Amino acid sequence: MGRRTGFGAIFRAAARASAAAERDRHRQIRAAATQARRAHAQFTREQKAADKEAKAQYLADRLAEAEEQNAEVREQLEQLQGLLAHTLSVNDCIDFNSLRIVPQLPKFELPIELRPDSEPRLIVVKPVGFLGRLVPGSAQRHAVATERARAEHEAAIARHGECETEKKTKLEELRRKHEEQVAHIRADAAARNAEVDELEAQYHAGEEEGVVAYNEMVLERSEYPDAEFPEMFRVAYVAASRELVVEYDLPEPTVIPQECDFKYVRTRDVIESKTRKPAELKAIYQDVIASITLRTLHELFEADQGNVLSSVTFTGIRDTEDLATGNPVRVPVISVRATKDEFLAIRLDRVDRALCLKNLGAHVSPRPDELLAVRPIVEFDMADRRFIDQGDALSVIESRPNLMDLTPSEFETLVSNLFSSMGLETKLTRASRDGGVDAVAYDARPVLGGKVVIQAKRYKDTVGVSAVRDLYGTMQHEGANKGILVTTSGYGPDAHQFSKDKPIELITGSGLLHLLQEHAGVRARILTR
Repeated sequence: MGRRTGFGAIFRAAARASAAAERDRHRQIRAAATQARRAHAQFTREQKAADKEAKAQYLADRLAEAEEQNAEVREQLEQLQGLLAHTLSVNDCIDFNSLRIVPQLPKFELPIELRPDSEPRLIVVKPVGFLGRLVPGSAQRHAVATERARAEHEAAIARHGECETEKKTKLEELRRKHEEQVAHIRADAAARNAEVDELEAQYHAGEEEGVVAYNEMVLERSEYPDAEFPEMFRVAYVAASRELVVEYDLPEPTVIPQECDFKYVRTRDVIESKTRKPAELKAIYQDVIASITLRTLHELFEADQGNVLSSVTFTGIRDTEDLATGNPVRVPVISVRATKDEFLAIRLDRVDRALCLKNLGAHVSPRPDELLAVRPIVEFDMADRRFIDQGDALSVIESRPNLMDLTPSEFETLVSNLFSSMGLETKLTRASRDGGVDAVAYDARPVLGGKVVIQAKRYKDTVGVSAVRDLYGTMQHEGANKGILVTTSGYGPDAHQFSKDKPIELITGSGLLHLLQEHAGVRARILTR
């Protein structure tokens, strides 16, 4: 009976142990599941937080991108609006010394391998001592060693001499090349400095070539903010009237940012912008053109250290294509003449640019963005003698007539024929006492045409304001719509100032030569004795 009781206890104990183990296993499973749920929940929370942070960062990045685009547009506009102000803080005068070269001459450096070596020393064989002399043949061996050392020394001396001679030859070649290099650098510097000396002398003497070259450098140094500014120009100088004529290529309207006010639209995940209104684009473009015009005038007058400029005429040009022919054309959209004294009295940092140009009598296109042309105050090719002379062979230069050698009657006929060939019905009236001619012409064009009074002055010196006043008085007396004054020289600033707001056209000697060549086929010269 007792044995059965023992077995039962064992079985019950085993069952309890098994049940406990099973409960432990289930607890471990439940704990693992709980831990897994917690880990998953933690991961989910972290993932949601990361997603939220990523979305917030993406939103911040897109907002920053939109603001960056707005900032870029603002910077572009600030640069355009500051075109004039930028040059006011710059000294545009060119120091001729800065154009000269101080030659930087290289020093001659002796290569290590060509440095001289000392002569080899004779290796003296140690004399045989007392005990050594007791050894048979020691004296003979010493003599042989001494002779061998002497022979080796002589051979080493010979090799050393050959090596030093070779070094000397190479060194002399290097010195020769160095001297040639130094001479070449000196010659280049001397040539450059001679060119600068010649330019400075020509400039201060008021010679056309020097004045043009100097002012071209002034304009080349003018820094504009964008590659879309062409910074291309032509410069001519009329020495007789000390007038600089500039034809300047203007930027396209695309230089103005067409879009503005960038904004991120979150619902569609896009950055949208507003297109600038046409009226605003037009206003900004007109201001850009006005700024370039006043800026160029300022740079040229400020740089006029030799006082060789009495006035500057600026014409802004845009290149396009003639839609009727497909050929390239150059359209003037602004033209202004300013005298130096008049312009330097203007406080450019405080003016309204448009009103300033209006006060200067500028011809300004009301729609420069649409290439509506204005009439240039001075045709560039009429002012540039280089244009007139180009293509002339040396053999025919002396054969061209000198207008200063013509008789009054010949000059009278020449001027009359010129304007007749230009489409005017010209009638000679009388020869004036100064060798010129007065004529009355008629322009048959409707609206723009009418009666024209023409006067010509064969002057060596600059034409003053009195001649222009006389022409204006003749116009009023004749009831003419327009007056044209032609001279073989040039005009003073007072003459330009008097005529700028009147229907008077002043044609210089170079302009006359151009018109004769262009419209009458006459290739002439104006040489004063």
